[in-house]
Amino acid sequence: MGGPSAEREVSLASGHACAAALREKNFEVVEVDAGPDLCVVLTELKPDAVLNCLHGRWGEDGCVQGLLEWIGVPYSHSGVLASALAMDKERTKAVYRAHGLPVVESRIAPADEVRARHVMTPPYVVKPNNEGSSVGVYLVMEENNGPPQLGPEMPEHVMVEAFVPGRELTVTVMGDRALTVTDIITTGWYDYDAKYKEGGSSHVVPADLPQDIFDLCMDYALRAHRALGCRGVSRTDYRWDEARGAGGLVLLETNTQPGMTGTSLSPEQAQHCGISFPDFCAWMVEDASCSR
Repeated sequence: MGGPSAEREVSLASGHACAAALREKNFEVVEVDAGPDLCVVLTELKPDAVLNCLHGRWGEDGCVQGLLEWIGVPYSHSGVLASALAMDKERTKAVYRAHGLPVVESRIAPADEVRARHVMTPPYVVKPNNEGSSVGVYLVMEENNGPPQLGPEMPEHVMVEAFVPGRELTVTVMGDRALTVTDIITTGWYDYDAKYKEGGSSHVVPADLPQDIFDLCMDYALRAHRALGCRGVSRTDYRWDEARGAGGLVLLETNTQPGMTGTSLSPEQAQHCGISFPDFCAWMVEDASCSR
C-alpha cells in the first residue's frame, strides 16, 4: 500500500481497511508502505501472498506486478500485461474497439497545445492518460471560456475526450462474475473529492435502470475484463446519456486496482451481493498467484 503515486493517500486508506478485514479472518498481515526498497523488504518477509492495494502508477501499471513475478510471490488482481494495458486509457480504448465495445471520441495531445487552444470542440474532458481516481481532470464546457489552464501536475501529453452528458455508472467484476451496477450521484463532476471524501457522492446500489441498460452494463464489464486479460477484481466505469437509450452508453475505463476505502464502490457492490468486506478481501488473497 502507499507508494509514490498521486493516489498514495487513498492507497494507504485501502491498505489499512483491507489489513483490518483480513485480521478479522485470522490472516497474519504485515502492512508494507511500498518504497524503493520494496524488493528487499518482500524478500526478507517471504509472504505467502501479496494483496496489492497500490493505486495509480507503479502499483497499477504492471511495474509492481513485474517485480512480484520476478521474485515469485503470488499476488492479487491483474498481471503485468493487463495492468499496463488498462492503465493506458488510449490503449484500453483500442482494445475496447477491437472487441466491439462502445467508446467516446478521444485523442492524445501535447499539454502545451491543450493549454493554447481548443484541440476538440467543447464540451470535452482533459485528463492524464495513465493516472486514475480523477487525478488532474479538467472539464471544458464552452468555447468562450477559453482552453483549460492545466496545472503543473499534468504530464507532457494528455487525453482529450468528448464529454458525454448523463449518468455515471460502474460495474465490478469478481473473477468471472459481474456483481451489480451502481449509479453514482454527485452535485458536480465526479472528481477526486467526490470519490473519496465523506459525503462527496452517493451511490444507488443496484442502479435504477431500464433492464436492457442494466444488462448491457453487466455484459460490457465482463467483456472488458476478459478483453484486457484482467484477473481477480476489476471495475469498469461508464457514462450513459439517457436521451440516446442503449446507444448512449459508453465505456470510460477499466480499473484493475479498485479502491477499497470506506466510500469505495467495489466493496459496496460485493456487500449488496452478500459478500462481506472481510470475505471479499479473503477471496482476493486466496485468488492470488503468479503468471497472471
